[in-house]
Amino acid sequence: MKKYLLQMKGIIKLFPGVRALDNVNLDVEEGEIHALVGENGAGKSTLMNVLSGIYPYGSYEGQIIFDGEECKFGKIRDSEKKGIAIIHQELAMVPYMTIAENMFLGNERGKFLKIDWNQTFSKAEELLKIVGLKESPHVLVKDISIGKQQLVEIAKALAKDVRLLILDEPTASLNEDDSQKLLGLLLKLKKEGVTSILISHKLNEVSKVADHITILRDGATIETLDKDSDDIGEPRIIKGMVGRELSDRFPKRDTKIGDISLEVKDWTVYHPIYAGRKVCDNVSFHIRRGEVVGISGLMGAGRTELAMSIFGKSYGSDISGRLFINGSEVSLNSIKSAIDRKIAYVSEDRKNDGLVLSNSIKVNTTMANMAGISKWGTIDKDKEVMVAEEYRKKLNTKCTGVDQDVGNLSGGNQQKVLLSKWMFAEPDVLILDEPTRGIDVGAKYEIYTIINDLVAENKSVLLISSEMPEILGMCDRIYVMNEGRIVAEFQKNEASQEAILGSILQSDKGA
Repeated sequence: MKKYLLQMKGIIKLFPGVRALDNVNLDVEEGEIHALVGENGAGKSTLMNVLSGIYPYGSYEGQIIFDGEECKFGKIRDSEKKGIAIIHQELAMVPYMTIAENMFLGNERGKFLKIDWNQTFSKAEELLKIVGLKESPHVLVKDISIGKQQLVEIAKALAKDVRLLILDEPTASLNEDDSQKLLGLLLKLKKEGVTSILISHKLNEVSKVADHITILRDGATIETLDKDSDDIGEPRIIKGMVGRELSDRFPKRDTKIGDISLEVKDWTVYHPIYAGRKVCDNVSFHIRRGEVVGISGLMGAGRTELAMSIFGKSYGSDISGRLFINGSEVSLNSIKSAIDRKIAYVSEDRKNDGLVLSNSIKVNTTMANMAGISKWGTIDKDKEVMVAEEYRKKLNTKCTGVDQDVGNLSGGNQQKVLLSKWMFAEPDVLILDEPTRGIDVGAKYEIYTIINDLVAENKSVLLISSEMPEILGMCDRIYVMNEGRIVAEFQKNEASQEAILGSILQSDKGA
């Protein structure tokens, strides 16, 4: 007989003008990995926020039954006392505190209002071994990678005697190697009796580790698939998510490539803090009109640093090299100068560097091109609304209206607002840094269609992505970066995952 650790029954959650959860049911067996999938805005994170007490009892309808007992959590600490721990997509780490301090923040070891540091660091070391992280607990969190920070978050949860571990997009910011290590850890914890709920848009990972997969669509439970009796392949999951077959992940494009629009020669960038450390080493590349050029590479290869340094030297120090736009050499020493020269950069970190979450869709859409909605230094409010509405319709952004705050949108719709912002700036060269990170397969397809539309208008797109299928499916040419250098270039018909990874390994041997 099945033993359910968690049952959520008839959960209804309303926001102003939106029914975010509509009679959702979720049954999670003890000792399993249960995946929760759906398009952006389907209600996955909202459901987990209800479960963890972020949305307290009384703010929703329905029942939460954990280990056979009905629970009415008033705050997140109440759910933690029951052994429920949630790890959000945006990690809650304090950069200038040590790993051990972060692990026991709010759960300090000691007594009589005094922290026992010996116990703190010894227990941290013990938990780090369990999660397979070979770092000293004395290391500052700012000095370890995102992948390692994810493992610290899991160790932090284990320190609270976790019984149900909820992970919201845990591999969204990780490279392939770190992703596989984290999935392996979940399988290891499963053997030790820890139950997990995994929210992920990476359906290949879901198919690999999940025992059951519950699909949400438009705030409602569509179905739950069982790995032992159902097809849990990607096409089957996608059909449940979007309500139809999605036969081709990447829209077709008629390629008409023109002259070189952007050329970078001998570009070298040093780290802004660590003097003498090169992050981009004598990089040269070019992009043509009507072309999508990809930059692939492992995390830490220098791709984002390269993009930001080109975009008005918004990253780095002691930058040298030459930059050409439409054949003429230019000097871009500020973000404004880059925008004036028709270059746009869509940041990989939309929440911190791309959008003002507390502002409306209309403000975010127009902020990079204020001249486009102003006359004599005064904003034309009617034109601001008209422009925002135009891009809302063009990109199919789901919202209650252009006055809605961007912070209340799903990740995929936030990404569309960010694209709207830079499209309204009318760039000739658009640099897209991880443009589909953390968004669902349907929203990805819409963004790929937007990319195709841009290059059809004779624009140039530089696409940086950690997702190999995306690079291979969307790009006309691909550069491979490793340790700050361009180590290979492939035409679309030459490129493969094996060829790209092989060029990285070969460059490591030659270093």
